[in-house]
Amino acid sequence: MANTPPPFAPFEWKIAWRYLRARRAEGGVSVMTWISLVGITLAVFALIATLAVRSGFRSEFVGTILGANAHVTVYSAGEIDAQGRVDRTIADYDGMAARIAQVPGVDRTAPLVKGQVLLTNRDRSSGVEVFGIRPDDLRNLPGIAESDQAVGDLSRFEDGIAIGSGVARAIGATVGDTVKVTSPNGVKTAFGTSPRVNAYEVVYVFSAGRYDIDRTRVYMPFAEAQSFFNRDGVADEIEVMVVQPENLTPILIPILEAAGERSQIWTWQDASGGFLRALEVEDNVMFIILSILVLIAAMNIVSGLIMLVKNKGRDIGILRTIGLSEGSVLRVFFICGAFTGIIGTALGVLLGCLFAIYIDPIFSFVNYAMGGGVWDPSIRGIYALPAELHLSDVLKAIGLSLGLSFLVTYFPARRAARLNPVEALRYE
Repeated sequence: MANTPPPFAPFEWKIAWRYLRARRAEGGVSVMTWISLVGITLAVFALIATLAVRSGFRSEFVGTILGANAHVTVYSAGEIDAQGRVDRTIADYDGMAARIAQVPGVDRTAPLVKGQVLLTNRDRSSGVEVFGIRPDDLRNLPGIAESDQAVGDLSRFEDGIAIGSGVARAIGATVGDTVKVTSPNGVKTAFGTSPRVNAYEVVYVFSAGRYDIDRTRVYMPFAEAQSFFNRDGVADEIEVMVVQPENLTPILIPILEAAGERSQIWTWQDASGGFLRALEVEDNVMFIILSILVLIAAMNIVSGLIMLVKNKGRDIGILRTIGLSEGSVLRVFFICGAFTGIIGTALGVLLGCLFAIYIDPIFSFVNYAMGGGVWDPSIRGIYALPAELHLSDVLKAIGLSLGLSFLVTYFPARRAARLNPVEALRYE
C-alpha cells in the first residue's frame, strides 16, 4: 500500500511556486493577482494606520486631560446664607482635602479658587478662567509643570501668575510683562459692587498640549485668588488626583464619604465621557469600513485564482491522472492564493508600522506641501496628529487580512480540486 503524503508536502509547494513564477504567456500569475496584492497591501496599511492614529488620538486626548485637570472634583452642594443666596464654597477645605487624601487610591488633593476675569495687556484683552492654586500643588500638575514648551520660572509663581500659551498669543504677552486682571465681582461700596482691577507679572507661560486649556486658563496663587475673588477663608472646590484615573468607579464612594455631607463629585469622565464614547463609536465604524476594504481587496484573489485554474486545466488533468489526490490539488492552488494574501499583508504591515513610527515627519511634509494650516488645533483640541502603535492592533489587522485571504482562496482552490481530469484533457 502506497504511503499517503502529508498535507502541504514539499512537492505541493514546488508546484505552487512554479505556477506563481510562471510568465503570463505560460498561464502564470495574472494581472488580477498583482492588483489583489497591491489592494491587500494598501488595505492593511490603511487599517494599521487608522488603528494607530485612533490609539494615539485617544491617548493624547486623555493624557492632556489628566495632565492638567482634576481626575475628581469635590464641591459643596451649597447652603442658603442670610441673604437667601446659595453658598457653595468650602470653609474647611484643608480638613476636607486631608480626609480625602487618606482614601486608598488617592494620590494627592488640592483646594482651588476659580473665577472668570478679563485679562488685558496694553490694548488687547481676552476672557479667561483663573484657577487659584498653591505653588506646590501647581508643580504637581505634569501637564503644566513638565510642559516641554513652557517659558519662564515656575519657582516665582508666588510673585505673579502663570498663563497658557494661547492666552499669551491672544493678548500679546510674554514672561516679564505686567497684565491687568479685571473681575466684575469686586469691591462692595455704598453705590454697589465696583469691578476689581489688579496688575500681575507674568512669570510662567505653559502649554498643556490642549488648545482649549492653553487658550483660556490662568493660574494665580491660592491666597491671592482668595483675596481677589472675595473668597477669604474658603475654597470653591477640592481637586483630587488618583492613582488609576481610568478606573474611578471603586474609589468614588469612599471619596464622597470622606468629603462629608452635602458634598458632590464630578469626574473627568463625566466632563469628557460623551466625546470618548463618540470616539469609540467612530473607531468601531472605521474598523468595519476598513475591514470591508480588506475584503474587497481579498476578493480580487478569487478572480486571479479562477483565471489561473482555467489556464492550468490541462496541468490539473495530468496531475490527477498520475495519481495526485483532490486534496493535493486543492492545497496547491490554496498556496497560490494564500501566498498573495501573505505577501500583501506583510507589505501592508510594514508600511503601516513605518507610517505610525514616522508620522511626525510625514505630517510635517504634508503640511508643508499643502501650504500649512492642515491641522487646526482650535477644532481638533490638540496640536498635532498623534499615532501610537500597539501590538494588539497590528495582530488584529494581520488576523483579519490573512483570515479573509485564506477564506476566499479556498473556494476557487476547491473548484480546481474537483475538476474532472477527463473533461480537462478532452480537447488536448
